[in-house]
Amino acid sequence: MIVRTRVAPSPTGDPHVGTAYIALFNLCFARQHDGCFVLRIEDTDQQRSNKQSEQTIFDSLRWLGLEWDEGPDVGGEFGPYRQSERTSIYKKYADQLVEAGHAFYCFATTEELDDMRREQMTHGETPKYDGRGLSLSSTEIADRRAAGTPYVIRMKIPEQGVCRFDDMLRGPIEIPWSQVDMQVLMKADGMPTYHLANVVDDHLMEISHVIRGEEWINSAPKHQLLYEYFGWDMPVLCHMPLLRNPDKSKLSKRKNPTGINFYRAMGYLPEALINYLGRMGWSMPDEEEKFSLPEMVANFNIEDVHLGGPVFDTEKLDWLNGRWIREDLDEGAFRERLIEWALNGDKLGEIIPLVQGRVEKFSDLAPMVTYLLAGIPDIDAASFDQTKVDTQLTQKILQYAVWSLDGVSEWHRDKLYQCLNELARAMDIKLKDFMEPLFIALAGKSAALPLFDSMIILGPDLVRARIRHGLETLGLPSKKQLKKLDKEYQQLAVS
Repeated sequence: MIVRTRVAPSPTGDPHVGTAYIALFNLCFARQHDGCFVLRIEDTDQQRSNKQSEQTIFDSLRWLGLEWDEGPDVGGEFGPYRQSERTSIYKKYADQLVEAGHAFYCFATTEELDDMRREQMTHGETPKYDGRGLSLSSTEIADRRAAGTPYVIRMKIPEQGVCRFDDMLRGPIEIPWSQVDMQVLMKADGMPTYHLANVVDDHLMEISHVIRGEEWINSAPKHQLLYEYFGWDMPVLCHMPLLRNPDKSKLSKRKNPTGINFYRAMGYLPEALINYLGRMGWSMPDEEEKFSLPEMVANFNIEDVHLGGPVFDTEKLDWLNGRWIREDLDEGAFRERLIEWALNGDKLGEIIPLVQGRVEKFSDLAPMVTYLLAGIPDIDAASFDQTKVDTQLTQKILQYAVWSLDGVSEWHRDKLYQCLNELARAMDIKLKDFMEPLFIALAGKSAALPLFDSMIILGPDLVRARIRHGLETLGLPSKKQLKKLDKEYQQLAVS
């Protein structure tokens, strides 16, 4: 068997360290077996996917030293490697499932499905599709399709019994079919869901081993059933343990910065970050904590991965990054890396237009731009006292700004201005007053270089991390308070 592994991120936002973690283990497994590592872009979410995010995925993974053998930008015999370019393929296989009686048309509206789930919940039942589309006759289906009634294609699921499959790390796993929903395979817009596209692509690209996060375990029965419906052999499954916050909860940006570019912007070495991710669930035979990517590949055995949720601890990452700086960089290399990180031509090119008209001598520059070259500002709750809004409103501004910025996929000045200006209007706050807490959170002071230009230079990961840090200094809202804030925010967004 030729070993072929893949990683398949969605270009819908900032690349996540979890993506790099899964990519790393897929690459190591493929390299150890003289196999092939594939990068596939899962961009079937047409509303959220964008080319900027896709390019950021390429750049971030390459910065970490993760190179793929096949992918959208390098080609390969199993392309195309973007799912948006493979829609005709998925339609053919979805139709094949319907014709074979393994899938069916569902014409239920969103409102009907919401009512169905509410009724199920009032009876203490687990919300899931009730199979109403299965009761339609062929004549009814033909009439509705002819009338142009929107529909999706769902897969059939056995009503009784248990699904059994094997996992490389976990052994045999059993999940009752009663817990598996009749998954949508083809959406009303003609685009496939992850489940259909994933199975079809893995088969056609001859993926031999699917190494992915454990959050996909509950989807494995759907995938196994699709392989059976098509008469294909399923790849070997391996579900990696999830990265965890220090409190053992799933790694999330609310408790830990999760974007690869955050760590790049903070000045971590890529060797150190990939080293740290390699330690997440695995260790070298001699237990040495510092190792390079080639050393990991040479010593890698996926069976040595342990299932206890690996804790992503930034203090441990700092220690490891410090070792790389001290032990692997001489003065010349340190100087070159520092210039590459903070004083490279691209970054200076962004800063110079903002400062050239404001300085009278070069020494004026440092105090003006320090915050653009730093990590997280040294602020506390008292730092926000210089603003015109009270603490409660400041907290709302920062929280709502984070939620709004989370939805900005194209990080450029006009989009950022539109996002925050609309939010300020919805909150009935003058834009100048609305911006003051953001200046504090981002620059550590109430006035700085133009805010939106600064946000472009800092980048989305660092901007969001700094605003969240500002929230932490004010005291993070409790779950109850957060729920209330979220409700108020949704009402703002709707209006």
